[in-house]
Amino acid sequence: MQKLSIFDLMSSSEHQNLYFCNDPSVGLKAIVAIHDTTLGPAIGGVRMLPYDSEEEAIEDALRLSKAITYKASLAGLNLGGGSAIIIGNNRNDKTEVMMRRLGRFIEGLNGNFIASIDVGTTQKDLEYIHAETQYVAGLPTSMNGGGDTTMFAARGVFYGIKASIKELYGDDTLAGRKIAVQGVGAVGEQLVSMLRNENARVYVSDMTEERKMKVATKYKAEPIQYSTSYELDVDVYAPCALGGTVNPDTVPKMRCKIIAGSANNQLKNEFETIQLLKEHNILFTPDFLINSGALISCFSELEGYGSERTESLIRNIYSATRQVLQKSREDGIATYDAAKQLAERRIADISKLRRS
Repeated sequence: MQKLSIFDLMSSSEHQNLYFCNDPSVGLKAIVAIHDTTLGPAIGGVRMLPYDSEEEAIEDALRLSKAITYKASLAGLNLGGGSAIIIGNNRNDKTEVMMRRLGRFIEGLNGNFIASIDVGTTQKDLEYIHAETQYVAGLPTSMNGGGDTTMFAARGVFYGIKASIKELYGDDTLAGRKIAVQGVGAVGEQLVSMLRNENARVYVSDMTEERKMKVATKYKAEPIQYSTSYELDVDVYAPCALGGTVNPDTVPKMRCKIIAGSANNQLKNEFETIQLLKEHNILFTPDFLINSGALISCFSELEGYGSERTESLIRNIYSATRQVLQKSREDGIATYDAAKQLAERRIADISKLRRS
């Protein structure tokens, strides 16, 4: 099979720009992908991971940035989709000067890309980036930023789960519902707390045994094995760790009724997996539909909105989810396709406005 060129990859996913920054003096190898800026400047997290290859890093940047375009559109935000990737070990390789060098690079993009937090970066890293550029969102409250975005991310998923429960059972009461949360890091733990406050029966798993047991004890949840958490007979399977756990190998083993979580890019081999979900009668609530809480928090920070407006925008995830599920049901199409169509329709409509 012929290997696709970078331009082929960009064309197939309709990306506008792909930028590279290579500075051996500070150990920086970075990629910034900008998918679409019809709705506004591209925003995206800075992800730092030790990718096996540059091709893998490029593909991740393209995939993440496109997902954020859809995420922003469905959330009704005036932002486009972007992503920044640093190739390296975030535990050992990361330095202040590396982050500041990335900040200078972002400044040179003239506001077309706004950086926020992603896997492998922290608010302290954003502070370093901000030392060299104003195009940053997700800063701590001490710097007039929106603060920790994990609570907002979890709250969006919480509303998405309630809307999915409503679709399947006729009401959105969570009391007594069985929910398996895979991955109880910052966002996953916040979600567990919200679910337990609604008296849901929660099962938790994590790649780190100590973290799993700590969260299970703290919130009186039930610990389960991480590698088989998707096999549990529950109402909702909520993947909140790495993407790709919903795939042709795992779906036939699933006994959940609903999939709704915070992990990005949950589907692997999308076309085949969507068909299998339909065959197994599992309702998939797209991640880019319900995990936009952190993005909404960043948007509110950029716009200068207060906490009430932020909460209102996040609560709208419930209505947006209901709209997607209704479209899926009425049009007889997958929820994934329904969400993409609604996102693309808004982008197309705003594009007409821009042209006029």
